[in-house]
Amino acid sequence: MDNELLKKVRKIEIKTRSLSHQIFAGEYHSAFKGRGMAFSEVREYQFGDDVRNMDWNVTARLRSPYIKVFEEEREMTVVLLVDVSSSSIFGSVSKSKRELVAEIAAVLSFSASINNDKVGALFFSDRVEKFIPPKKGRSHLLRILRELLEFKPESEGTNISEALRFLTNAIKKKCTAFLLSDLLDVTPESRPNYEEALKIAVNRHDISVINVYDPRDRNIPDVGLIRVKDAESGRQMWVDTSSKAVRNHYNAWSIGVFENAKKLFNKFKVDCVSISTDQDYVKGLIALFKGK
Repeated sequence: MDNELLKKVRKIEIKTRSLSHQIFAGEYHSAFKGRGMAFSEVREYQFGDDVRNMDWNVTARLRSPYIKVFEEEREMTVVLLVDVSSSSIFGSVSKSKRELVAEIAAVLSFSASINNDKVGALFFSDRVEKFIPPKKGRSHLLRILRELLEFKPESEGTNISEALRFLTNAIKKKCTAFLLSDLLDVTPESRPNYEEALKIAVNRHDISVINVYDPRDRNIPDVGLIRVKDAESGRQMWVDTSSKAVRNHYNAWSIGVFENAKKLFNKFKVDCVSISTDQDYVKGLIALFKGK
């Protein structure tokens, strides 16, 4: 690893590990750990117990209130589905989408590690570019972080379905998966291309979506006549941003991309948060965890 990359890895490790310990460990634990519970025994009801855990059969038989006691499963598997398509390198503020994704993914990784969970990562463009199987340990987490910072995909497009299908086939036991993407995988009408794959994946795994976007993804300013290039297709064209109709059309389309995605996530009860590259992602992640 060269010195420049090593400095970046250490800088992000220090920042995100600290955040994970100070802020996210408890939030992560309460949001996800409660999902893996195994029935252990029954005991007499005590004041303050959750009545939803009441064992009505035992209560009726013994004529005294009893509740079920659950034992938390010791270990979960967390998989990060990271969009490395060419649109992720765009950035109009201090960070690119790829850089913000790297920080968020690092926070999730360290939060999972603090809770003794295994962490894996899947990098995808319009194909699965790389899969790092779930493991524990600092060296493993640093490998994921290093790949997040320096990975260069072979392809430029985006196909979220490919990532979801791979997850469904590769991870047999139920896992917690985070999809980190700008979600720019849509039809010309701005509808998601990945509905069928998501429908199958959510039946096996607990999936959350973190939509990372740049302010210019959703709002194009009036800067006159400019030449723009689609980072994924390579297509170039001149756009007259001084035209209000052009700006309104683009802004409506880009907002529609996320709104249509949100409808799909609501349909399948998938938690989602949208975080801009010019925002503090701490609030966004806490909101995601609180929604679990």
